[in-house]
Amino acid sequence: MMLSAPVSAAKASSQDDAAATLSCDTLEDKAPEAPVEWLSYSLWASHCYSFQARAVAIDTLNVRTLALSHRIRDGVRQQVVQHLDGPSVNVERRARVGYWGWPGSLAPDGQPPVEDASDGASPSMPLRWARHVASVYDLSLAEDKRVADRDAVQLTFTPVDDDRYRHQWWLDRETGLLLKHVLRDNDDTILETFQVTRLQSPERYPDAVTVENRANDDLPEWRTGWLPDGMVRQPGAVQQSQEGRTQRLYSDGLATVSVFVESPAVSTALATGVHRLGVSAIAVERHSGDEPWQVIAIGEIPPDMLGRIARSVTRSTETHSADTQSADTRSTDTHSTE
Repeated sequence: MMLSAPVSAAKASSQDDAAATLSCDTLEDKAPEAPVEWLSYSLWASHCYSFQARAVAIDTLNVRTLALSHRIRDGVRQQVVQHLDGPSVNVERRARVGYWGWPGSLAPDGQPPVEDASDGASPSMPLRWARHVASVYDLSLAEDKRVADRDAVQLTFTPVDDDRYRHQWWLDRETGLLLKHVLRDNDDTILETFQVTRLQSPERYPDAVTVENRANDDLPEWRTGWLPDGMVRQPGAVQQSQEGRTQRLYSDGLATVSVFVESPAVSTALATGVHRLGVSAIAVERHSGDEPWQVIAIGEIPPDMLGRIARSVTRSTETHSADTQSADTRSTDTHSTE
């Protein structure tokens, strides 16, 4: 939740994101007006502000109070989430300022980025990300909101299909930082609420942001045959453990799905099928043969969609350069959804 952010991209010194820099002073420019501009603005903000906060997270299982810390020092973002209820738990993440963790281009592997004719040049990564989100969600903007005693705007993300959930964001009007997030299912039931209750002294990063993109990694010898429209493989997400487990991460810009392929001996306690896990779901699909293997998919999307992804995974002796979502590959899933 802490990672959300935006701004209309712009004052980069180069059209190539791999070498571009941007001053966080850009956040002093005219406030965004359109929903996509606010979305892009929020991503920039998350890379440009240090802050302390208190927050509450509510899901179907429990209520948690959290202490949040986001510091930027020497070009490195340090994010710490401390659980204030029950056993003491601290979660820390570090990443360089300007590393977005999202593909710099949605073009096929090995192809140049797609130029945006309306801009006359390749738009910045945050703006490309925001436009991609807008391609699978209908965005609406509401003004004059208030959260944690701060003026805010509300963004509502309504999916264009039934393959994902509805999101609502409240963004701080002054900084663009995320103050509140509500996740609703297709029946409009609230699945999860995250809300900042106090935002303390946001301080803008004084130096330039160097925009970085992760290079594409080699892919493991398996692929998904079906993904919801707009679900894109994330660069740098392929991992392989000593136990023989490989992972890929997919996202539509808001929802995220992790897919693991491994030997059944790695996770023997998991039963096949689709299971609820709080706000998330987990789908397990097993394959027998001379070398048994299984698929585990985890994500915050409708359970029947997650099961469909897990069932679509196939293995090959050849490494595929990319997952495709053409009608031919989507039709390989002959199972009906649950």
